[in-house]
Amino acid sequence: MATYNKRGYKAPKEKEEKVDANFIEDTPNVDAKDSATAKAFDALDETASRTEEWVARNQKYIMGVIAAAALVTIGYLSYQKFIVTPKEENATADLFVAQSNFQLAADATDAKKQDSLYNLVLKGAEGKQGATGIASQYSGTDSGNIANYYAGIAYLNLKKYDDAITYLTKFSSKDVFLGAIATGAIGDAWSQKNDAKKALEFYEKAAHQNINEFTTPRYLFKAGQTALELGNKAQALKYFTEIKEKYETTPEAQNIDALIGLAQ
Repeated sequence: MATYNKRGYKAPKEKEEKVDANFIEDTPNVDAKDSATAKAFDALDETASRTEEWVARNQKYIMGVIAAAALVTIGYLSYQKFIVTPKEENATADLFVAQSNFQLAADATDAKKQDSLYNLVLKGAEGKQGATGIASQYSGTDSGNIANYYAGIAYLNLKKYDDAITYLTKFSSKDVFLGAIATGAIGDAWSQKNDAKKALEFYEKAAHQNINEFTTPRYLFKAGQTALELGNKAQALKYFTEIKEKYETTPEAQNIDALIGLAQ
């Protein structure tokens, strides 16, 4: 155990023995503050000793915890290096073809050609698997996530609305536009299924998911139209008024006064 010098203690000086009827013992000069400091050092000594004893008794447990933490860290890094990274690279190669066909389908003007291209997006082409296969095989990767979006939009355009909802629900994005578009597309699928209440729920969510001058007025407009369809004029008026007041330069605001009139 560590020892500390106790300051303030002065060894009593040796006195010559005198025969004195009035004998008085010489008392050492001890400062009260220094004495308290010495006690504090003693307390530190005792605490340090107890800590050392606890460590000694629990050394195996402590080392086990440290080893476990190290294994978790090593395991995570190994997983990222040997599992996630190769999967991501393979998924990206497959996804490139699906993306290309998706863009061609979006640009196509012929309905039959468009349907054919969307089917290629889903099923794959050029020896590469389609969006559904990528989403399944590479689940948990960025490529697998975006494949859910491509699959959902492809199914929506092919009028397979339940499948569209399934894949779009799995998709997540922090992108200002893409996340809102996916949510709005779920609203479109519910609308096509003639469930206006569910459609309104997703249109409203999409409108305010990421506030901007593209997706917000677009889905406020759809929400207003759907609210009118449901006979909820007050709610429709709220959506149309927000477009008029905040997004007056957008395409959705061009005939907004007429819609406001219908909702009043």
